[in-house]
Amino acid sequence: MPRFSVIVPVYEVEAYLHACLESVLDQSFTDFELIAVDDCSPDGSGAIVDEFAARDARVTAIHLPENAGLGPARNAGLDRAIGEYVIFLDSDDTLTPHALQAISDRIKDTDHPDVLVYDYVRAYWNGRTARDRFAAELAQEGPAVFQLADRPSMLQLLHVVWNKAYRRAFLQQKGFTFAPGYYEDVSWTYPVLLTAESIAVLDRVCVHYRQRRHGAITRTSSPRHFEIFEQYDRVFAYLDAHPELAHWRPHIAHRMTDHFSTVVRASGRLPRGSRAAFLRQARTHCRRHHTPGAPPATWRSKARHALVRAGAHRTFRTLSALRALQSRARRLAGALRRVLRAVALRLHYRIQLRLPLRENHAVFSAYWGRGYRCNPAAIEEKAREMVPGIRTAWIAHSGHHTTIPAATRCLSPGSAAYWTALARSKYLVNNVNFDRKLVKRRGQIFLQTQHGTPLKHMGLDLMERPAAARGMEFAQLMANADKWDYLLSSNPHSSRVWRNVFPAAYTTLEYGYPRNDIYQHATAEDVARLRQSFGIPRDSVAILYAPTHRDYRRTPRHSLDLERMLRALGPGFTVLTRAHYFYDRPITGAETALPMDGRAETSQLIDVSNYPHIESLCLASDVLVTDFSSLMFDYANLDRPIVIYADDWQAYEAARGTYFDLRSFPPGPVAQTEDELIDVFATGTWRSPRSTQHRAAFRQRFCPYDDGRAAERVVRHVFLGETAGLPSFVPLQDRRPAPIPDPAFAAESSVSDLPTEQHQAAARRSPLVEP
Repeated sequence: MPRFSVIVPVYEVEAYLHACLESVLDQSFTDFELIAVDDCSPDGSGAIVDEFAARDARVTAIHLPENAGLGPARNAGLDRAIGEYVIFLDSDDTLTPHALQAISDRIKDTDHPDVLVYDYVRAYWNGRTARDRFAAELAQEGPAVFQLADRPSMLQLLHVVWNKAYRRAFLQQKGFTFAPGYYEDVSWTYPVLLTAESIAVLDRVCVHYRQRRHGAITRTSSPRHFEIFEQYDRVFAYLDAHPELAHWRPHIAHRMTDHFSTVVRASGRLPRGSRAAFLRQARTHCRRHHTPGAPPATWRSKARHALVRAGAHRTFRTLSALRALQSRARRLAGALRRVLRAVALRLHYRIQLRLPLRENHAVFSAYWGRGYRCNPAAIEEKAREMVPGIRTAWIAHSGHHTTIPAATRCLSPGSAAYWTALARSKYLVNNVNFDRKLVKRRGQIFLQTQHGTPLKHMGLDLMERPAAARGMEFAQLMANADKWDYLLSSNPHSSRVWRNVFPAAYTTLEYGYPRNDIYQHATAEDVARLRQSFGIPRDSVAILYAPTHRDYRRTPRHSLDLERMLRALGPGFTVLTRAHYFYDRPITGAETALPMDGRAETSQLIDVSNYPHIESLCLASDVLVTDFSSLMFDYANLDRPIVIYADDWQAYEAARGTYFDLRSFPPGPVAQTEDELIDVFATGTWRSPRSTQHRAAFRQRFCPYDDGRAAERVVRHVFLGETAGLPSFVPLQDRRPAPIPDPAFAAESSVSDLPTEQHQAAARRSPLVEP
């Protein structure tokens, strides 16, 4: 008996079926059978089902002789199922990575409940995702197992079949089957939840619920939407047959009325001219099944229910029209306010441009307002230390204001203060570009710091690579470059690339990257404190896994199974996972990023995607695993091992391209498959003499200037006007980057005996964690 029987009914989904079935077969948990039921689909879906069944023994293909509908198709799969638990998955939806493992673990932890309910996200065609607004009902608090009477608010969740795992013996014992017709989930979900003697929840997104642009039942106008009435009749017939459940009638009647209201209000669901007939039938059903004692509701809900129960289709139509008119008026008023505000701010900016520059003011920003980070942060901190009377301001979105030092003024993009600072500050510092409306004044000094050594093609080199450029306006790109007075470079390779891809009249400053200064100044005590703040065991090898984004994909590409890798390597390794800042999804498979210093489900796998300072993560780790990320050039300054893992060389080269073949000149071992990467660590190749040789050559080429005094050189030149007598560069052989503390030293660290909350707070106070 497999742990799960995953049942997928199939009808006219050839565009989505591959993704659906592969999301099941690619699960890290493998103890399941997959039953695909072809409901006499007229497209190529049946052939796809046979293709999967031929290549994987876990797949069973069932072909129905005639189209029976979603309910009977699920019944056909249920009849063939032999798993301990049954999971239903619609054929245009997908399971998230490691979902079955999480479901199995939760079933075990809750002593095999009758029903396990898990979370989902709506996945829209344009890439947007949204969690269910009642997802808080899945919080794993209180008793691990309960009955619906203990948590009646669970009825607020969407009444679908595919967000639950059902104990098959429970379904057989109670004789549950699906009814034919539309809205078949209604007559299944309510009886199952009301009858279950044990329910558990899993607060984890396990399903991506695809929101199709067209073709979905809920988006198709059809008289079959009237079949909703039969489904609710079946629910109440079940309650009549089970008197012990009679107290649930008010709750189900309330949910039924709410559902009728939803169908009436949904645009395009009911055929034209049928709304009055639908409301008349809804009125009949509400009267037939009305039971006093409905749960409390909002006044809006009460009003809608009253109209449905009265069958007042004219009033309903009038109120719907008024609501639509109100919504349009609100949108027009909002648009007018935005236009007036934009005009006022533009006028304000023009006035500020005519006022004198403030000679001792400097404005900074990084990563399009993502907080106090990167080279601009290191320069701002050094400027406050070295420049007498300097007044600094930092541009960041409100959610990042807490990262900015108290001595620095916070500016929100688009505000009047923001435009004043851009117009009147003498110094402008950014690692990307400011607003394109910025007018560069005579006397202003614009320092462009960039944010990495270029491995991938940049600037004008993207003109021949539309997949990476994605509609980039190259004329605007050059107009921005024309505003730069200085461009910071970390090595001769960068200088050559910048001159070619951003041809403009700026002066290149080959001074190194200020953000890398910390690698030469941090102590073993600092590193020990950071490792403890992240929860890295003292005797563990900490791997920082930080892949870059893919221009040819809109969603993150996480092909590496980190859990499998850790199982293969054993308990002596810990992985810190760092997703690229373009993405809001962690690498570990969880659907919501963990807190800044939170841990993943396993103590060996720690998600640090939300942690703001990459330099601290580098200091805390023993080795970096990356692909095409420019982080490797910064990390090389620590003289710690680097491993390259990229299994999509050809795709990346075709889409973005690189300035040199990393495989021919790597900073360490190169792995192109998951097994190769595991072997690199299992055999010790990652820190072998040959790895050291590669790294030494790589550092010689790309780290000549990062000696810990880059920020000082920049401040002396740009802010103090000193072009001679700048600090000379420390040779590579004379540098002493931050060491990795040995376990004995880490055990004596000043925070080692503090409770978790205390040492996390101590870490946050550290300048390495919060500048």
